[in-house]
Amino acid sequence: MKIGVFDSGVGGLTVLRALLPRISNAEYLYLGDTARLPYGSKSQATIARYAVSSSQFLIDQGCEFLVIACNTASALALEEIRLTAKPHGIPVVGVIGPGAAAAAAETATRDALVIATSATVQSHAYAAACQLLGLRSIEKACPLLVPLVEEGWIGHSVTSEVVRIYLSELHQQAVDAGLQPDTIVLGCTHYPLLREVIETAVAELWPGQPPRVIDSAEATATEVERQLPSSSAGENAQAGHVRAQASFFATDSVTKFCQLGTRFLGQPVGEVKLVDLGG
Repeated sequence: MKIGVFDSGVGGLTVLRALLPRISNAEYLYLGDTARLPYGSKSQATIARYAVSSSQFLIDQGCEFLVIACNTASALALEEIRLTAKPHGIPVVGVIGPGAAAAAAETATRDALVIATSATVQSHAYAAACQLLGLRSIEKACPLLVPLVEEGWIGHSVTSEVVRIYLSELHQQAVDAGLQPDTIVLGCTHYPLLREVIETAVAELWPGQPPRVIDSAEATATEVERQLPSSSAGENAQAGHVRAQASFFATDSVTKFCQLGTRFLGQPVGEVKLVDLGG
């Protein structure tokens, strides 16, 4: 099976990283729409147009399943993407629904926290997804984390302090709202690279029984595996032997994509093909 994975940049490679060991007999096509990022600063109509054209590219390449590994596109353009894929009978999975569902499956208090980019928080997509599942939630924008990750400052003391400041503010918001959160959703595909830093800060701020950190990239990969026919998802290779093939496409900055992509994927990206999707 060909599985298309789309993001506005390299962050979605954390979703691909989670997919590879789960569905290892697939052929993956990853597209980073790097020429038109950041999506978060664009209007909803523009985001939908970009996301649809990117999805159509993957459909034209023969993809039989689409994974929208972009929180902004998942929040603001998922229905348009599904309408594009529907005539081809192609299932579409975004990252927001699975992240909220994973929190709902883990929580005992029914209270959840979400950290994400400013654009994702402003969309309130996670709050809506949590509400549908009977969860109370608070969303917190953490705009400095993406540039820190892309700078490679994952283990830097500055990054640890920034994470702690954001989570301290979120902790106070939860106290003020009378919530007892036992889950925190990583609502940005860059954040899995900071998971250890985030978990350390969470343990300090919520001593005793800290909220569990929910990786929406892992949750998305689990949902894709659940939706695939057993013949596609069930014939995985033995541990340590991944047979999946992956091709990579970017709309700009191929060299930068390779450099950053290797960090996000956890292994060399290899050749990246430059494609032009227009303006």
